[in-house]
Amino acid sequence: MRPLVVGTRKSLLALTQTNWVVQRLKAVFPELKVSQEKIVTKGDRILNVTLSKVGGKGLFVKEIEQALLDKRIDFAVHSMKDMPAEMPPGLIIGAVPLREDPRDCLISREGHTLAELPAGAIVGTSSLRRQAQILAERPDLQVKPVRGNLDTRLQKLKAGEFDAIILAAAGLMRMNWKDEVTEALSVNTMLPAVGQGALAIQCREDDQELLQLLVKIHHEETARTVRAERAFLKSFQGGCHLPLAAFAKQVDEQINLTGLVADPNGKKVIKGSITGQNEWELGQQLAEQLIEQGAKQLLAQIQKELVG
Repeated sequence: MRPLVVGTRKSLLALTQTNWVVQRLKAVFPELKVSQEKIVTKGDRILNVTLSKVGGKGLFVKEIEQALLDKRIDFAVHSMKDMPAEMPPGLIIGAVPLREDPRDCLISREGHTLAELPAGAIVGTSSLRRQAQILAERPDLQVKPVRGNLDTRLQKLKAGEFDAIILAAAGLMRMNWKDEVTEALSVNTMLPAVGQGALAIQCREDDQELLQLLVKIHHEETARTVRAERAFLKSFQGGCHLPLAAFAKQVDEQINLTGLVADPNGKKVIKGSITGQNEWELGQQLAEQLIEQGAKQLLAQIQKELVG
């Protein structure tokens, strides 16, 4: 078995997730040797602008994908929600491990839940998806952008820049920081980003030796639900920066998928659910339902405003 090189971003969370995957592989293949190459992505370099303004497609993965294509690394560990709907020819998602908690969490300086935050309270998030759903629920709140790694965002909250911030539960759980959470938001209140809580292990599609290793840590139920969500995303040809959300769960052999497209100000939310067997078809069918309700025009208007 050849030594492997894994590519990862430099953030504490990215390193934690990469180490988690490597440990799972070594538990099955104790003799496996894996070294790391830390790669700085465009999303890591641009911290003074919200992701929606710089075009969210591939911001956290492009440089890592290039390293895969150049054969500098053998595989990469990404947060699935950072993955664009399409990837470069020659690369595939070789495995999807068991999903962590997919929900979003509210972390409040004074211990207030979303319902308890006082009118005018400042909530930090750079996600238009989160912004739209917060303002749909609480139009009396202020939403302001916050960028940076998990630890940076928590520091900004504690320094008093915000009354609360919204973060993905999965990152906090993986970092063992669950005590920071004030409230885990239900998926009915805050529909997650496509793939949130799941990891994508990306590699070259012709690397059969590696693919045979990765299958040992693959979780097919997670993969099925994520495929449905990503099929929904792909139908809109969008990136993770748009106010678009989807969450799927498997019930027996069926997949239940809920999707949402919203105006960033929370005044218009187009939402629907669908159940069926074929995850790719489900994602496309749900997207078509929302498109009939005006989702495509809404996203086109949002993209026009972002560019303008």
